[in-house]
Amino acid sequence: MKTLIVEDDPVASKMMQAMLAPFGECVHAANGAEAIEKFQAEIEKLSLFDLVCLDIMMPGVSGHDVLKAIRTIEEERHILPPRAAKILMTSALDDSKNILGAFANQCEAYLVKPIEYEQLVAKIRFLDLEREAGLK
Repeated sequence: MKTLIVEDDPVASKMMQAMLAPFGECVHAANGAEAIEKFQAEIEKLSLFDLVCLDIMMPGVSGHDVLKAIRTIEEERHILPPRAAKILMTSALDDSKNILGAFANQCEAYLVKPIEYEQLVAKIRFLDLEREAGLK
């Protein structure tokens, strides 16, 4: 499973990487602009991310804006489900405005921080990424 972790907090980023590394390649972006750049670069190499773990609250470009940009990039290249990346929003925000906004912008799942390993694995299964992650 190839995962893009978009997280501006270094501690949270390292924790996500530690939890996801056993399932495959992890690429980190420290902010929204970097995430869009890395996502675009991988698509241009014909390399797709299976999963994007996307924080909402980041300086500059928010997670909501990154989500919209990712879906636009995929649409322009005719990358549609099931080939499109599964987007898992990860945020300390658990209000309905942010949660509903994320789903309206086509995320597939949402986890409220702090992220626990069991929750993350359950979402990987929910997103039907078990095979890519090597889970049984």
